[in-house]
Amino acid sequence: MAATIIDGRAIARQVRDQVAADVAAFTAETGVVPGLATVLVGDDPASAVYVANKRRACVEAGIADLHRHLLADVAQEDVVAQLQELNADPQVSGILLQLPVPRHLDANLLVELISPDKDVDGLTAVSAGRLVQGVPGLRPCTPSGVIELLDHHEVPLEGAEAVVVGRSDLVGKPVAQLLLQRNATVTICHSRTRDLNAVTRRADVLIAAVGVPRLLGADAVKPGAAVVDVGINRTDDGLVGDVDFDAVREVAGLLTPVPGGVGPMTIALLLRNTLIAARLQRGV
Repeated sequence: MAATIIDGRAIARQVRDQVAADVAAFTAETGVVPGLATVLVGDDPASAVYVANKRRACVEAGIADLHRHLLADVAQEDVVAQLQELNADPQVSGILLQLPVPRHLDANLLVELISPDKDVDGLTAVSAGRLVQGVPGLRPCTPSGVIELLDHHEVPLEGAEAVVVGRSDLVGKPVAQLLLQRNATVTICHSRTRDLNAVTRRADVLIAAVGVPRLLGADAVKPGAAVVDVGINRTDDGLVGDVDFDAVREVAGLLTPVPGGVGPMTIALLLRNTLIAARLQRGV
């Protein structure tokens, strides 16, 4: 029997609708409108599209759009000053620095300047530490979206064997931590893993986040497993994931498509994080 295909767009819409309702209730209770400051440096076309989508989603959810657009040749100290200003602005609940930034800027330094309480991307060292320690804080959007998809389909995580392929700071490591917090037994695979397919075939829950087109085929998947494909790779065939979709759908129990799986969840969880940040900042 073919896998059930997870409709990330539909689930993301449910999350966004719930966030919009919660934002309205928060504003009615506190008189405060949550605000997201997106910071775009330069005119990279892909980044401009991503930011435009995020801004549009904010407005739809009732979140204030506090966008900043800086010239591509802006000096590092000017970006620093902008971020410090946003950190101090009580109207700004969350700050998102769109990456990548132009090469002459130190992206790591700039990210670390963002207040952890406004770090809606969950990328600062403090946010990462809060995640590892399991204390309240803002979690990275894409990994949180993965968990949301699994929860929507009531995938049992406690006691499950979960395998994450990829160890990036953006997805692999944080999604592994989120799975650990749900009492899954987690293995992280990477480029040095021996006999990758033998490891992934053990997984009740398989997360692919390595950036290699169609790396995982049918022989890499345990029959009936829940497979979440985070990969987005541009090929001559269009966008494809890290999973060979056509082959794996004949083996897996649940499977996300690319596009239309994890991708839409990222913006939905960004909106939720902005509301969470507003609540935390006001003790609600």
